[in-house]
Amino acid sequence: MQHEQVGEDEFGYMLANILKENNVNNEGMRFDPGARTALAFVTLRSDGEREFMFYRNPSADMLLQEDELDLDLIRKAKIFHYGSISLITEPCKSAHIAAAKDAGVVLSYDPNLRLPLWPSADSAREGILSIWETADIIKISEDEISFLTKGEDPYDDAVVHKLFHPNLKLLLVTKGAEGEFCGRVKGLKVDAVDTTGAGDAFVAGILSQLAVDLSILQKEDELRDSLKFANVCGALTVTERGAIPALPTKEAVLNAMLKPVS
Repeated sequence: MQHEQVGEDEFGYMLANILKENNVNNEGMRFDPGARTALAFVTLRSDGEREFMFYRNPSADMLLQEDELDLDLIRKAKIFHYGSISLITEPCKSAHIAAAKDAGVVLSYDPNLRLPLWPSADSAREGILSIWETADIIKISEDEISFLTKGEDPYDDAVVHKLFHPNLKLLLVTKGAEGEFCGRVKGLKVDAVDTTGAGDAFVAGILSQLAVDLSILQKEDELRDSLKFANVCGALTVTERGAIPALPTKEAVLNAMLKPVS
């Protein structure tokens, strides 16, 4: 289920159609006639890693207001997933906080640090941590751990544990996992063509499993299996170009789990 604001323009309608074609309920999308859809241009390096350039001045997503939220739609979901980019400016910052506060469902947070969009590194750190303690599930990368802890070692379990908060049910560190239990789940070795969307695919993989059965959070073996599924989602995504076009089907993920990916 998608709840966001895009511009009443070709890009906005294209996104709505892509979601519809992929069987995503997009009835929560709003089209702003007075602003453009945000654009992100991705430059690929030779190793498949990427650099971003953003066009937002201001874009439609930044202008979503609290009174435009469809809270009934959000409450119908099992999990409410969000990032931190919507915390950068008003009015969407207030809309984001209100949506999470009134969602009444499991809150999943992927900070998804995009430093060029924030006024400063300090404001990014403060903004990301401002809603940290309200999330039930947090996915974070090792680079983001270093950033939030001002340079501490992301491979040190003690550093990771400092980011844990009392209400948190699951803290996922890409390349590792922490939660009701502590441990690591192996990734899948693949040749990276384009890493765009890999983190999102990983999160989508684990959330799709949790949406079926939230009790997985209390069952170590089942959670490990779900994380293996999520790892394969991320791994398959880097083997193709693009973000949405590279996302694998459930069948492709299950097939890859049965046989090694060449």
